[in-house]
Amino acid sequence: MIVSPAFTAKRFAVLGLARSGQASVEALLAGGAEVTVWDSREEPRAAYEGRCTIADPLSIDLTGFAGVVVSPGVPLNRHPIAAHAASFGVPVIGDIELFAQARADLPPHRVVGITGTNGKSTTTMLVHHICQAAGLQARLGGNIGLPVLGQEPLPEGGVYVLELSSYQIDLTQSLDCDVAALINLSPDHLDRYDGFDGYAASKARLFRMQSARHHAVFGCGDEHTLKIARETSATHDVGFVHVVQPDTLEGQAAWPSLQGPHNLQNAAIAVEIARQLGIGEDVWRPALASFVGLPHRMERVAEANGVLFVNDSKATNPASTAPALGAYPRIHWILGGLPKSDNLDECAPYFDHVVAAYTIGEAGPMFAQLLEPLMPVTRSEMMCDAVRQAMEAAQPGDVVMLSPACASFDQFRDFEARGDSFRQIVEALIEDREAPCPPGTGS
Repeated sequence: MIVSPAFTAKRFAVLGLARSGQASVEALLAGGAEVTVWDSREEPRAAYEGRCTIADPLSIDLTGFAGVVVSPGVPLNRHPIAAHAASFGVPVIGDIELFAQARADLPPHRVVGITGTNGKSTTTMLVHHICQAAGLQARLGGNIGLPVLGQEPLPEGGVYVLELSSYQIDLTQSLDCDVAALINLSPDHLDRYDGFDGYAASKARLFRMQSARHHAVFGCGDEHTLKIARETSATHDVGFVHVVQPDTLEGQAAWPSLQGPHNLQNAAIAVEIARQLGIGEDVWRPALASFVGLPHRMERVAEANGVLFVNDSKATNPASTAPALGAYPRIHWILGGLPKSDNLDECAPYFDHVVAAYTIGEAGPMFAQLLEPLMPVTRSEMMCDAVRQAMEAAQPGDVVMLSPACASFDQFRDFEARGDSFRQIVEALIEDREAPCPPGTGS
């Protein structure tokens, strides 16, 4: 656990006792803070009886509090805690801000912060992998893995590699990343912001928190990201701004877990970050080849009869599906779920890579109507039917890919459950093409 005297004798309220909330409470208590906790569920509250004050921050006088710590899932634009805390002049913060406040008391280290609409997790994992290949002690944190406050501090020379969502950046005031990166920007989470400009401004704050001696890295794939790069270079006190061109890398064919144009950009950004950490090509190039991708992100789940099966369940919007379609020349595309938009325009440049589409879920009829003038479409409705139909149609050299361009919540608990279902169905059908779908797989 990360412990700091920066919290000693200060008062904090923690609203929400899921993983990051629990880690925040434990770190604050270990640092000598006085902590008030609250969760809508009784069980997590009961665990802190006798150790903390149990009270809803919305119902108490917050005078003198150093902060109200909330989960990134709390919508600050709608939840009353934001206005209540502001009325007492108390900041609403997250666990990443507590980590930032504790940094001065940790052994000398560096922090990498990675954000963007798509590709954050892959790029973060890749940077972590490259650091390990270089012999550096490294920790994953932020929006991936374990809460950073709950992990053991790194020894001197270590690197904390943080995936940062816009929600986490909103709750952070003083994180001065040694290297910060923005991969890309496209409309997402607009229910939390005053339009796309508000969402983009949230991402840009990561660079405003950097000091003059540090590095900012940007992708080059969209004008919104380039705009923030220009603004950072012109108006902020960041020492070095790097706009990364992915075509400076060669050898993607040797990187099995980094296929497609989006992963080329992810890899190029990871390499630039590695360079700023002092890691040479003799380390990062073989690390790209040995990297194993994340589950549900262009995950190669099986190969049978010359057909590759790819689980890209994490692609929950058209912008994240588009580059997946660009990764292979002949794709049987399974798509649909709970739609985030009423079009697939961002995928259109890669429609010529699609042999056939198989639509599922709530968005299925709408997507089928959009795609039927352009390609063969099967209205599968259910995942198992889609996989079976695609498997029967696919020829050697083809790819059967789940890349839904939608949220999962119409048929599945989350994108992980959807991807697990795809994997189970593929494995069962490969073993026996006449077998019924496994129970609980959306058949």
